[in-house]
Amino acid sequence: MEDRRIVERLALWGIPVSLLVLGLKLTAWWVTGSVALLSDGLESLVNVVAAFIAYFVIRYAQRPADEDHQFGHHKAEYLSAVVEGVLIVVAALLIIQEAWPALAAPTLPETPWLGLAINAAAGVINAVWATILIRVGTTHRSPAMKADGHHIMSDVVTSGGVFIGLVLAVLTGYAVLDPLLAVIVACNILWQGYKVISHSLGGLMDKALEPEEAAAVREMITAHSTGALDVHDLKSRRAGSVAFIDFHLVVPETMTVREAHDICDRLEEGIKSAIPGAILAIHVEPEGENAHGVKVEIEGTNT
Repeated sequence: MEDRRIVERLALWGIPVSLLVLGLKLTAWWVTGSVALLSDGLESLVNVVAAFIAYFVIRYAQRPADEDHQFGHHKAEYLSAVVEGVLIVVAALLIIQEAWPALAAPTLPETPWLGLAINAAAGVINAVWATILIRVGTTHRSPAMKADGHHIMSDVVTSGGVFIGLVLAVLTGYAVLDPLLAVIVACNILWQGYKVISHSLGGLMDKALEPEEAAAVREMITAHSTGALDVHDLKSRRAGSVAFIDFHLVVPETMTVREAHDICDRLEEGIKSAIPGAILAIHVEPEGENAHGVKVEIEGTNT
């Protein structure tokens, strides 16, 4: 419950922060007339839209399971991340559209130092905020928050490149650096958008746990399955902050239901300590059933 409140509160704060950064960047563009600063502002406009989407989707994804969604609403966060990735790509295309004509007739920005100072302030705010979102999104398994954080971090890279490029343009007098930089920035944003979309689609397609998480599950099964004979058909998938883990547990024919239940309790406790938010389905089978699928070695047995 506390994790949910932290994620929701942070998502809500993302709205005013994104509006503040957008205001600063548009002011920097208005002061200078720089196409590169306009491009930077267009990406921040996407950040505002993404912040609103992330807030409402994260609230929805945190809702408990109900009659219509008996496994919860966690996958909604992946939809938000996909939408954000698409918005990133749209922002990159808009930047190229603005920068391309300026390549033919480049001009140096007006009052560049004031505009650069304002844009730098926006970049610092974004860097701090992106770091917080990525850290909290990783800790609390929020794909939408992580996607938002990585998107904003790409915005920080954009702002840094714009700053360096415009300084060089002013110092050297090469006005073409302004629109050229905008195009380079757009290519970087396209790459970030692709990464966000591909990662989110993996979640929507029931991608298995990451290798290090799967290894932790196997380790917990080995450590806490004493008394069982075999574990097979180990499967997993992740949906936002929740990991679904399913496997078959083979026990001796003479084992009582209580003894088998105690083994399951130990397994559940051990796996949840390694994978917070895990939901387990353990199928208990008597000795002699045909084992198949993925097996996990249990110490002291031949599997």
